[in-house]
Amino acid sequence: MAVSTAVGFLYPGYAAEGDYPLMERILAGSVALRVVHTAVPEDAHRLDALLDLGRADLLAEGAEQLRTLNVDAAMWACTSGSFVFGWDGAREQVEDLGKLLDAPASSTSFAFVEAARRLDVRRVGVAATYPRDVAGYFVEFLRRGGLDVVHLSVGDIVTADEVGGHGRDAVFDLVAEGDHPDAEAVLVPDTALRTVAWLDELENRAGKPVLTANQVSVWWGLRLAGDDTPRPGAGALFRRSR
Repeated sequence: MAVSTAVGFLYPGYAAEGDYPLMERILAGSVALRVVHTAVPEDAHRLDALLDLGRADLLAEGAEQLRTLNVDAAMWACTSGSFVFGWDGAREQVEDLGKLLDAPASSTSFAFVEAARRLDVRRVGVAATYPRDVAGYFVEFLRRGGLDVVHLSVGDIVTADEVGGHGRDAVFDLVAEGDHPDAEAVLVPDTALRTVAWLDELENRAGKPVLTANQVSVWWGLRLAGDDTPRPGAGALFRRSR
């Protein structure tokens, strides 16, 4: 099948990158999700390491590779490496990426805000793998985007490598811990966490939308590329049309 929409993803290191080819298969259309791996100076959910992870020169190196792949839009597929820069810093980060690629660009942090808006939810629970201080930056980012975080759970996990080792049961437990009766959706902000295989099942168990990092990255990347086709198998976010 000929590709009609190609989205590029700058993905830091190696952990749950398998979610992208899996999502490509689930979407079952003329969509190409092209992943370029960026360097990880230090694998640590710590402020200084995360600011280093999202450095402009590292993203520029990845952008040079994406330029050869003819993508229609691009995503910095890293939540923590974007929200730690704050709303304005994260905006500057993706604006610079877009200029390098001459294409629409954004990041996973903004994708979460846009996904919540698409589903008309404002009150959310957050199931974070991060230590509490790092998760606090995400909470503040969401609040800047107009969301009300009614509950936060933290996993206190320091490395993406450890997060990438989580299997199905650990993911379901994480989502359950981040849920709350007042939350209209549960947000799971770590692209190192494999979730795509269980999106519909997670939502059925929670009884509400569950938005995960790799899921929202793909959805918002497609939206930026002009593809808003409703599709089954990837949660309420992909089923919802304007």
